[in-house]
Amino acid sequence: MIVGAKRLDTVQEYYFSKKLREVRELMAAGKPIINMGIGSPDLNPPQNVIEAIQSSMTDVGAHKYQSYQGLPGLRQSIAHFYHQKYGVEVHPNHEVLPLMGSKEGIMHISMAFLNEGDGVLVPNPGYPTYTSVTKLVGAEPIFYDLTAATQWQPDFEALEQLDLSAVKIMWVNYPHMPTGAKALEDTFEKLIAFGIKHQILIINDNPYSFILNDNPTSILQLPNAKETAMELNSLSKTFNMAGWRVGMVLGNETYINQVLKVKSNMDSGMFYGIQKGAIQALGIQEDWFEEQNVIYVQRRKRIVELAELLNCTPIDDAVGLFVWAKIPEGSTSEQFTDDILYTKDIFITPGTVFGSQGEGYIRFSLCVPEETIVEAIERF
Repeated sequence: MIVGAKRLDTVQEYYFSKKLREVRELMAAGKPIINMGIGSPDLNPPQNVIEAIQSSMTDVGAHKYQSYQGLPGLRQSIAHFYHQKYGVEVHPNHEVLPLMGSKEGIMHISMAFLNEGDGVLVPNPGYPTYTSVTKLVGAEPIFYDLTAATQWQPDFEALEQLDLSAVKIMWVNYPHMPTGAKALEDTFEKLIAFGIKHQILIINDNPYSFILNDNPTSILQLPNAKETAMELNSLSKTFNMAGWRVGMVLGNETYINQVLKVKSNMDSGMFYGIQKGAIQALGIQEDWFEEQNVIYVQRRKRIVELAELLNCTPIDDAVGLFVWAKIPEGSTSEQFTDDILYTKDIFITPGTVFGSQGEGYIRFSLCVPEETIVEAIERF
């Protein structure tokens, strides 16, 4: 047998890949599973987005290879979106790079900037891909704790006590997944100062800005941000286009060009029709966000009702696509969620998927119809 690369020894199969396989097996065995685990939007994209991809099929050149940098119209739409929604000015030709989903961007950025042995500051709890990609490229994850006591913000005094000499990248994610915490007023300011002081590239992963959030923010709003920061964003959650794989990275021209060197060697451009649909999505009117949030408000109310029925305590003032809740004392997160899965046929994500600081918490997804949440409640 041919032995796999040693780098694979540093990572495990993605939790949701493995657990959802188990969930599918339970469903195949006749179990009426309700999946509240994964953040895959169940609602449709805007109708004009669907029409845009449909009408693009007969455009000249629609089925050819596309530019690695995306259509000029897509880059311009991203720049306009950032100006309109965040008050951020970016040059569409030099400071914007469309991606096939922001998850791709995590790998591209890591390959562009990290050497073997470099340090990477990773939030705990946080998106597991930050850790797995760091390990796959031979760098070293250095976890920084986010806790309820600090409102899920970085503890900069603790960060300053670390040996930062080898640290090259710091991943941040506000609004935060899995907790739904927003960045405090001075968090981005402190991050920019920290990055400049220690010559660390700060990358904010920002796909949840518009879900249950009245004040969308970007790290690039800060003065001097482009000196030390980049931002990932995505159409997956905002416009219910997760399967389309449309993301973006923004930052200064030098950093963008480094990422482009990697990207241009790994794909052959985003499909033309998907880009045309993305252009339509980025120009959508404000009532789209309002209509989506009416649905999510109702779902969140029901999820909170379910959480409280389980004697769990959801965190307050959270935004985004999930409800993060503290479980009762006396059980671990995985024991708690497995018990619910095997006795009530409901799949909820244990907080430990996102790091050791997730112990004692569970995460519910809002990507579940309200009537299905009511059915889950009735099972208790």
